[in-house]
Amino acid sequence: MENLLAGAELLARWDVLIALLVGSIGGVIIGAIPGVGPAVAIAILLPATFSLDPIVGLTMLLGIYGSSMYGGAIPAVLINTPGTAVNALTSYDGYPMTKRGEAHRAVSLAYSASFWGGIFGILCLILLSPVLAVIAPMFGSREIFLAALLGIILVVLSHRGQIFAAGMLAMFGIFLNTVGLDAVTYTQRYTFGVSFLSSGINLIVVVLGLFALSQAFFLLTAPDDSPEAKPVTGRLTAGFKELMRHKRVATVASGFGVIMGMIPGVGEFTAQFMSYTYAQKTSKDPDAFGKGSPEGLIASEAANNAVPAAAMIPLLALGIPGEALTAMMLSVFYVHNVIPGPQLFQNNIDLVYALYIALILLNIVVICFLMMSTNLLTRIIRVPTRFLGVLILILSFVGVYSLRNSLTDCMLAAGFGVLGMILKRLNLPIVPIILGMVLGGIMEVKLRSALPRLKTPLDMIDRPITFILFLIIILVLAMHIRTLIKEYRAHQPQEDHDLHDTQMR
Repeated sequence: MENLLAGAELLARWDVLIALLVGSIGGVIIGAIPGVGPAVAIAILLPATFSLDPIVGLTMLLGIYGSSMYGGAIPAVLINTPGTAVNALTSYDGYPMTKRGEAHRAVSLAYSASFWGGIFGILCLILLSPVLAVIAPMFGSREIFLAALLGIILVVLSHRGQIFAAGMLAMFGIFLNTVGLDAVTYTQRYTFGVSFLSSGINLIVVVLGLFALSQAFFLLTAPDDSPEAKPVTGRLTAGFKELMRHKRVATVASGFGVIMGMIPGVGEFTAQFMSYTYAQKTSKDPDAFGKGSPEGLIASEAANNAVPAAAMIPLLALGIPGEALTAMMLSVFYVHNVIPGPQLFQNNIDLVYALYIALILLNIVVICFLMMSTNLLTRIIRVPTRFLGVLILILSFVGVYSLRNSLTDCMLAAGFGVLGMILKRLNLPIVPIILGMVLGGIMEVKLRSALPRLKTPLDMIDRPITFILFLIIILVLAMHIRTLIKEYRAHQPQEDHDLHDTQMR
């Protein structure tokens, strides 16, 4: 109770409350505009948050992260264009409901399911806190190294069909982290005599380039578009009553969101598809899915909104981000010398509880804002894409330059922006690069810290937690290899059949 009161006291400041309000409402607006997304907004705001107190900066970023998916449901339902990538599944059943003249019902269901999933995820995070506080101090250098290695492996393997590309991009991210002056031996690494590389490649420069500038270039080179959504009429509170008739689906979907959110590299998409599949298989009307099923809409929105709170679990407990947005938040911790991990629950428990309360408040603020301003947000959807591109471009370069007042950083960011646009055009993932940089840095520091205590390689796994993590890594790799063998055997008979047909002709 003392910790809860300390967290509430830390949060009860005018600057923190303003940051919460700006982040929550700003996240909804950003989510509602197709083509922007929370990653772009957080990347642009990162340099500004470094000058703020940790609780202020983190509250603002959490507000954007947790509320963007609420806003992303609006264009997904009304114009069949997801505001954020994770709202894609929402359009499967939301837009058919709009075409039937039930736009208010679809939007209301999306809001209520999102709120259910968000609160469910936060409650799970709070309930797990005592467990985290006990387990986190058991993680030393070896444990965190293996946990980070597991995170990298899961991130790579989560990109089905693109595993080789994801692996190469993750290794590229790890390489980028090694460029510059070695913090232990003070030797130059991969600088090739170029002076500006001596200070290393800044993570925020890479983040702004890969996410913000690449999206700006993408919008500026694409045909100009100004989507139009019709106003929503009807009571938006009715969705809560309908949600109660499908509370089993909402709860199970939120559970999938929590579980998938805790696993690095998995996140919203896997949670959504598992929830959607479960809802369809257990529904009394499975044929309605994809044609305007309320259960499908609830499963999608409840799952993706449960993920943000769950994704904070590995970040707070071990200092290991599971995806790009939590990796960006990790940099805010580091700038203020607040290191997530075992020591956080011992030294800064008030900050942890303040973040919990902030997550609850942002969901309440967002749902109240949406009930009053949905039709206003339908006008924001109409913003021309090229105008958005110019705005993102300007804000990104301002953010990069403000880091170190360096034109070199701007040129580096532009280079990474071009790389990001190329990767988007080729439909290749960007996230492995960022997580490679973050997790690669953690792995290097923890491995070098652990090595002096090791006499043989087996000493790395001679403790219970390290041995369990090692077994999980082996199990994950073995399961993936087994899946590859099954897929190969399934395709082989078809290839032999095609070859036989060709020879017969």
